[in-house]
Amino acid sequence: MIKAENITFRYRENDINPALKNVSFTIEKGQYVAILGHNGSGKSTLSKLLVALLKPQEGSLSIDGIVYSKENLSQIRRKIGIIFQNPDNQFVGSSVEDDIAFGLENRCIPHDDMKPLILQYAQKVDMMDYLEREPESLSGGQKQRVAIASVLALNPDVVIFDEVTSMLDPKGKSSVLQIIKEIQESKEKTLISITHDMDEAILADKCLVFAGGELIASGSPKDILKNKEIIDIAKIESPFIYRISERINGINPTYNEKELIKQLCK
Repeated sequence: MIKAENITFRYRENDINPALKNVSFTIEKGQYVAILGHNGSGKSTLSKLLVALLKPQEGSLSIDGIVYSKENLSQIRRKIGIIFQNPDNQFVGSSVEDDIAFGLENRCIPHDDMKPLILQYAQKVDMMDYLEREPESLSGGQKQRVAIASVLALNPDVVIFDEVTSMLDPKGKSSVLQIIKEIQESKEKTLISITHDMDEAILADKCLVFAGGELIASGSPKDILKNKEIIDIAKIESPFIYRISERINGINPTYNEKELIKQLCK
C-alpha cells in the first residue's frame, strides 16, 4: 500500500503556491489508479515524489510501511518502476534484448537467470520477434512496449505509467493500453497512470484528480465523470463515447461503447 499524509512540495522555498499542497491518499495493493489533471496540476510532481526523485518538505509518504527517507531510498526504488512519456528517451541498449537486459545487469542478475526473464517479458509485450532490432527501427508504441518489458523484468511491486500514450499514434496507444489492461486483470502489480486522458483513466479502479497542486477529488471513474464541476475545475475532457451518449435523447450516458450500441439497438 502507498500512503501519502499531508504532503507538500515546493520547488523553491519562497514559492507562494506549492506544486503540491496538503495531499493525502492511499493506494491499495493491486489497484489500478489514474492520477488525472491538466498541465501544472501537480500530477508530474507527484510521480517524481513516488519514485523518490523528489522529497516532500512537509508530510510523509510510505510504501508497504516503509517511510520515504534517504536511508530507505534503495529499498523504495526496488519496489517501484516507472515508464516515461517519451519512448525515444528510454532506450539505453543497442537492441531490444540489450535494453531489457540493462536493468537486470544493474541488479547483478546472473546471466543464466537473465535470458529466461528477457524472453518471458518480451513475450508478454509481444516483442519476441524484435529482440535483435535496433531502437531506430521501432515505432513509438513498440518502444513503449519494450520500456514496459524492461520495468516488468525487474519485478517491482508498483508500476507508474507517466503519460505513456500521449506521444503515440492510435495504434501504438491501443497496444500499450492492452498491455496495461492485462497487467491490471492479473492483480499482480499496483498500477499508477499519470494522465490527462479520461479515455485512459476510465480503465482504472480509482481516480485521483488534481488541480492547482491540490487533490480535489477521489473516486471511481464513473463518479468522477458524473461530476461536471470537477471535470471543469480540473480541465479534463470526458471520454469520447460518454460525450456522444450525453447528446442522444433517451440514452443513459455511458463510457462503454458496447453499452451505447446496446441502448441504441433497443
